[in-house]
Amino acid sequence: MEQDLRSFIERVKQQNPLEVVHIQEEIDTKYEISTLIMELEKARRYPLAIFDNVKGHDISVVTNVLAPRERLALAMDVHPNDLAAEFSHRINQRIEPVEVADAPFRENVFVGEEVDLYKLPILTHFPIDAGPYLTAGLVIAKDPVTGADTAGYHRMQLKGKDKLGISLHSRQRLWEYFRRSEEMGKSLEATIVLGIHPNISMGSMALIPYDQGKFAAMGGLFGAPLEVARCKTVDLTVPAYAEIIIEGEIVAGERESEGPFAEFTNYACYRSTENVFKVKAIQYRNKPLFQDITPAMSSEHITIVAVQREGDVLNALKRTLPNIKNVHAPISACGLFHCYISMKKIAEGQAQQAIFTAFSVDHNLKMVVVVDEDVDVFDERQVLWAMATRLQADKGVTIVPQHMGMGCTLDPSSDELSRTAKMGIDATKPLSGFAPTVEMSSEVQQKVQRFMGSFGL
Repeated sequence: MEQDLRSFIERVKQQNPLEVVHIQEEIDTKYEISTLIMELEKARRYPLAIFDNVKGHDISVVTNVLAPRERLALAMDVHPNDLAAEFSHRINQRIEPVEVADAPFRENVFVGEEVDLYKLPILTHFPIDAGPYLTAGLVIAKDPVTGADTAGYHRMQLKGKDKLGISLHSRQRLWEYFRRSEEMGKSLEATIVLGIHPNISMGSMALIPYDQGKFAAMGGLFGAPLEVARCKTVDLTVPAYAEIIIEGEIVAGERESEGPFAEFTNYACYRSTENVFKVKAIQYRNKPLFQDITPAMSSEHITIVAVQREGDVLNALKRTLPNIKNVHAPISACGLFHCYISMKKIAEGQAQQAIFTAFSVDHNLKMVVVVDEDVDVFDERQVLWAMATRLQADKGVTIVPQHMGMGCTLDPSSDELSRTAKMGIDATKPLSGFAPTVEMSSEVQQKVQRFMGSFGL
């Protein structure tokens, strides 16, 4: 399987030429691209958009690479409804990376005084944002203790020709690696990678032990070793077929105001770790594609988070319960706060077991709904129908108060200590004595397919 963004775009185009759209008319980096993507989203359209005439720049911008779910499924060659299950399986099939001698990003090299971030079409997305932000920059670094590689998305505010503000507010691997480095009195070498295959993006979401590298998890998604190449000014390797790489370090002992920024819950986040990224070199391919992810509550920002959450919950459920059919973390709940689980219930009480198992996976989950196997969890209308017709709230709803939740800047409904209530909903039928569901003849369903073309389907 090819590991570069350009080949993936060609695959999308081959599958459906209408899904890849080149825009030749001039467009502004300030607000216009993100506003256009959000307007298309209102119309339920998610084109992979390439802007070839960006005002003030000679570099094209590509966005919506990671939306919708069907596009991520294409990257892994699976059905969209099987994406989470396949992700959760492959992410544990670790394949160590291999280093290659050459990489296309070395076609253009700028070091030291030649570095100028203003030459890149870094977008300002929304009026609430503090300025232009890198949103699709995958930050690569190594644990200064174990040497394990990591890769993760962090917002980065443009501060100067060789300086970015970066927030490590997830308090996860990169934050911990920087803490360890700073404790040693050293800055943490890091490289920002832009323009990558979706499997690399999805692999970066893997929840793995801190002493294991994420490159091997990415290899699991490809079913082949991730090909990496060495950087010029820092002791790191990065995905070899990236469009753009920005080498530098997260500076020890230095903090600077950063934010606010439009986050995935559709609220402005003012919280930041206020770290500083100092740039040492920029390298990129000829005619590079500058990748952007539309922030706020966009499908691209949320879907990749949802797939990882679904995979984690699915793994946990299958360890303790039989007959789990599927799990969905809907975009309507920011891909994080709600979870729908379908299962074939064979004993009363299993729905409650599924609810508490899911809550144990992630403290950010606020509502879990369990439905029967005949309900498609990827169709919220069916989930709501099950709640409307199979649920009595005094019997099927469980509320857990005062539980740890997400910080109040991202979930304003939580209290000042980031506590939230949890709600579990058992919308399954009793094992016997329930009204039969109306069903169509599967044979006739197949027969009437011959008429669908007359209706444009």
